[in-house]
Amino acid sequence: MDRKVRCAVLGLGRLGKIHAENIAGKIKGAQLVAVSDVMPGVAETFAREHEVKYWSTEPDAIIARDDIDAIIVVTPTSTHAELARKVARSGKALFLEKPISTDIQVARRTASVIEEAGITCQLGFMRRFDPAYAHARDRIAAGDIGTPLYFKGVTRDPFVAHEEYVATCGGIFTDLNIHDFDIARFLMGQEIVEVNAMGSVLASPIVAKYDDVDQALTYLRFADGAAGDVEGYRNAKYGYDIRAEVIGTEGTLVIAGLRNHNVTLLGPNQGSFDIIPFFMERFETAYLRELEHFIECLHRDAKPAVGINDGLIAQEIAHAAKTSCQTEQKVRVNVHGLRNEHFSS
Repeated sequence: MDRKVRCAVLGLGRLGKIHAENIAGKIKGAQLVAVSDVMPGVAETFAREHEVKYWSTEPDAIIARDDIDAIIVVTPTSTHAELARKVARSGKALFLEKPISTDIQVARRTASVIEEAGITCQLGFMRRFDPAYAHARDRIAAGDIGTPLYFKGVTRDPFVAHEEYVATCGGIFTDLNIHDFDIARFLMGQEIVEVNAMGSVLASPIVAKYDDVDQALTYLRFADGAAGDVEGYRNAKYGYDIRAEVIGTEGTLVIAGLRNHNVTLLGPNQGSFDIIPFFMERFETAYLRELEHFIECLHRDAKPAVGINDGLIAQEIAHAAKTSCQTEQKVRVNVHGLRNEHFSS
C-alpha cells in the first residue's frame, strides 16, 4: 500500500484513546479517518479535538464505510467477537484487542470466520512489543541462557475494576492472565499443553458474585517437558506489577517492570522508588510499537507477528485454566488452534 492506511477506532475508553491518539499523531504510515463510541458525545468530542473527519455512536456505520482500510476494535470484551466478524466480512484489516470473546466456543467460531475471510488480523498482545520482553526473546533465541526450562509470570493489578467490568470481562484467567499465557508461549517458543490452576477470593468479595477469584495461580507444562507458573492478583494496592523470568540450562532472564523511573531515593536506613501506577504507563511504548507493526504489515502485505491463531490459543489456555480451577483437576490444552504455525514469527 503506497498511501497512508486509513484507520478507524471503535471504542474510546482508556486504551481506545491511546490507540486513537497513536494513529492520529504518532504513526506516519497511518491516518485516523473515523472514531466510534456508544457513549453520547465521546466520539464527537475526540473527533473535534483531533481533527478526525468522521465520528459515530454506531460502530456498524463505521465498519460499512468504503473509505476505511483498517479497523481497530477496543470496545468492551463482550462485543469483540461480533464486531470482529463484521469487520472480517467487510474485507477490512482488523486489529483486535484481546480476548476474542469471553466464550471459548464463540472465540473458535470467530477465529474461523476471520481465517476464512483472509483478512490481515493482529491481536493486541502488547507485551510482545515491549522493549524488555522483545529483548528477552532475542536473547533466548540467541542461546544466551541455553535451553529454556522454566517460565514464571506475575501480573498484579492495583485494584479491582468496577462491578460492570468484573461482570463482563470473562474472569481473571481470560482477562488478566491471558497476557502471561501468551508471553510464556512467546518466550519459551513452545506450546503449553497442560495446566493446573487454583484460585481464591482474598480481598474482593465482588468477584465471587460472578464465579471468579481475585487471586489465581496456574502451573504450566510445556510440550517438551519444561514447566512454569503464572500468578494473577486483582488487588495489589501498591501499583501495577508485571514481572517474568525464564530459567535456562545456562542462565536466567529476569524481566521486571515495577519501577516507573530508573531512579532510587536512598535515605537513612531506607530506600524508595516510584512504582508504576497502571498499565497505560507500563506499556506506553508497547502500545505504540504494536500499532506501528500492524500498519507496517499492511504496507508490506505481510502477516502480523501475533495473529488470530495466537489469540485463539491463548484463550484456549485461559479456558483450560478456568476449567482446572473450577474442577480442581489438571486440564489438557487444545493447542491446535487454526493451524500449527505458532512460532514462525
